[in-house]
Amino acid sequence: MTTLTDVALNCLMEPNPDHKLVLTATAAIAWSAGELALVAGDDAPHSVEVPGRPGRPVLRHPRDLPRRGAGSPRGHAALLHAISHIEFNAINLAWDAIHRFPGLPAKYYDDWVRVAAEEALHFGLLRDRLRCLGHDYGDFPAHDGLWATAQVSAFDPLLRMALVPRLMEAHGLDVTPGISQRLASAGDSESVAILARILQDEIGHVAAGDRWFRFLCAQRNLSAETVYRTLVLRHFGNKLRGPYNRVARLAAGFTEGEMDALEKISEGVV
Repeated sequence: MTTLTDVALNCLMEPNPDHKLVLTATAAIAWSAGELALVAGDDAPHSVEVPGRPGRPVLRHPRDLPRRGAGSPRGHAALLHAISHIEFNAINLAWDAIHRFPGLPAKYYDDWVRVAAEEALHFGLLRDRLRCLGHDYGDFPAHDGLWATAQVSAFDPLLRMALVPRLMEAHGLDVTPGISQRLASAGDSESVAILARILQDEIGHVAAGDRWFRFLCAQRNLSAETVYRTLVLRHFGNKLRGPYNRVARLAAGFTEGEMDALEKISEGVV
């Protein structure tokens, strides 16, 4: 029987976006149907340095990217392209979380297969919207921040859960309402509806990261709140900025204490 690990690697390394979406949907169906074996393997992370991705968009440092906004047709498309790029990277991150970290409970893999399938759906919706606006994925430059964070956390699933879903993806919960307001002001109700769908799903994705972060902390007899605060300060302390979407973050598993700590960190009070 084909293993989930093998299928995850195939999805992760596929560079063509259309093919990646098909492979992801097929893999999610096969996993749900019990057609893929889960082989725990050893405890060593299985490293992938560069995931499958197309030759475009051109990747640049974030400070070298053009300004994005809904005030002009090109800026409007560039804004949606930036979100599309995040969702494309999120597909790879979900499959990497499966392939890179063997030996975890089966429910961990249930969560990340579901996340991969939903991220693929999000990317497809956004790409279709981009095409309606006369553009496509790859038309604008982008940055590689999400995958860079995956590399930083490549050796430890606890660190991965803390830095990717509970920090980087949780930031998406914070900024999505403001982006939606800008798009609504530009009269783009179609994109607003897509972002509303994405926001609800992303609460579940952050919750999956929260669930396994706390599981791994408990397994190691660590205080989840203390560890999270330490990791945030170590990796992103001077870069955190509010405001935070407290309602969405609490729904995703953050505690009031963690939210208070994040507020203090972003204000420079640590």
